[in-house]
Amino acid sequence: MYTSRKINAIKLSEDLLNSVKLNKPTFTLELSLKLMDLSDLQKQLYNDNRKKAFWINIYNAYYQILAARSTHKKSLLYSIKSITIAHHQFSLDDIEHGILRRFKYKYGLGYIPQFFPSQVLKSLAVSFVDYRIHFALNCGAKSCPPILFYDPLEIDTQLEMAMISFLEAETSFDNEKKTVNVTRLFLWFLGDFGGVNNIRKIITEKLRIDIDGFTLKFNPYSWEEKLHHFYLPKNVA
Repeated sequence: MYTSRKINAIKLSEDLLNSVKLNKPTFTLELSLKLMDLSDLQKQLYNDNRKKAFWINIYNAYYQILAARSTHKKSLLYSIKSITIAHHQFSLDDIEHGILRRFKYKYGLGYIPQFFPSQVLKSLAVSFVDYRIHFALNCGAKSCPPILFYDPLEIDTQLEMAMISFLEAETSFDNEKKTVNVTRLFLWFLGDFGGVNNIRKIITEKLRIDIDGFTLKFNPYSWEEKLHHFYLPKNVA
C-alpha cells in the first residue's frame, strides 16, 4: 500500500485506472486514495492540467468500479457519494460538475452555476472549464468516449486527440439537406462549448469542413451499456 508520506496522487490515479483495465483488485489503491491528506492532495494538484489528469482518471476508473459493484440503479451511480478521497466523500457528479466543470449545475446546459458548492469542491475545482473534458469522461454508455489514461504533461495533446477522434466518429454530414449531425453532448453542455456559433467553429476548425449554411442536428444518445471501452491507437487491431 502507498504510505501517506510518499503518495503520488497522479500516479495513484493512473494505477487505479490500469488495475480496472486489467481486471485487477483495486482495494489497496482505493484505500490509499482514502487515506491521503487533503492538503497534500491540494498541493499536488496545483494547476489545471494536474487537476484534469487526476480527476478524469479517477472518474473513469470509479465509474467502472461502481458499475460492477453497486446494487443501485444505474441512474443513481452518479449522485451517490461512494468515492472516498482524502477523507472526503465524492460522487461522480461532484467530480464532473463540481470539480471539472467548476461547480456548474448538471442540467443547466452549461449556463447555470451551482449556488452553494462545498469548500472542498471549491478548493479542488479547475480555474477554467475545458470543454474537451466532455470527450474524455466515460460513463459506461455506448455513446461515451473511449477511456484514455491522462498525464499532466501530455494532457493538452491527449484531450485534443480524444476530441478529434470522437468528433470524427460521431459527426456526419448531409450535403443535399445541408445538415450536420453532431453528438448530443454539444446540446447538453451548450454553455461549456460557448454556444451554437462556437460549436460551428469547433466543427469547422477541428474537422476542417466548412459548414456555413448547414443546420445542426443532435444525435440521439445511446445509453446502452458498454463497459471497459478503452482507447486503442488506430494502428492496433
